[in-house]
Amino acid sequence: MLYYPFIILALWGMIMTSLICLRQPDLKSLIAYSSVSHMGLVVTATMIQTPASLTGAMMLMVAHGITSSMLFCLANMMYERTNTRTLMMMQGVQTTIPLMTSFWLMANLTNMAIPPTINLLGEVMIITATFNWANPTLILMGSAATITAIYSMSMFSAIQQGKTQKDTMLPPAQTREYLVLLLHIIPMTLLMVNPQTITLT
Repeated sequence: MLYYPFIILALWGMIMTSLICLRQPDLKSLIAYSSVSHMGLVVTATMIQTPASLTGAMMLMVAHGITSSMLFCLANMMYERTNTRTLMMMQGVQTTIPLMTSFWLMANLTNMAIPPTINLLGEVMIITATFNWANPTLILMGSAATITAIYSMSMFSAIQQGKTQKDTMLPPAQTREYLVLLLHIIPMTLLMVNPQTITLT
């Protein structure tokens, strides 16, 4: 009974931070709030303390650790080119650095937990365990997942589409940058192929 308030706070905090992401003009702050929102799921799963919820929490922590790191790397690459973290000042990457757009898309889709990523496996296990604990939590979980999809695609379209700013020159990506991004993609792919490596059961 003592952990009930913490679960409710974690679920409500997840919704609140997701809503903050919708109104966030700063790219790095948006990614940081996204991480806080995902950790609401982890806190909820840890408090419920069933084998399925703990396995889901472990999977989501590892998955989001890789995804969030990749998003921060991409954000820093954008900052080095534009000298700003404001979303509206970063438009037009799709036309100038198309390959980096592919990495942005992969990172955003993974953040949204699309199949067959381990983010999805972790979230499904947590949502199922939470639903078994209390049915009304499905409303909060569903709302958070929907808002996550909205702000992820909003962030992607804000950066990639549109025209570049008048005096902005976006130099091409360097080999070391692609190497850093590949070192995020490879473990993501390996974990998709064999998710049993990070399960607790």
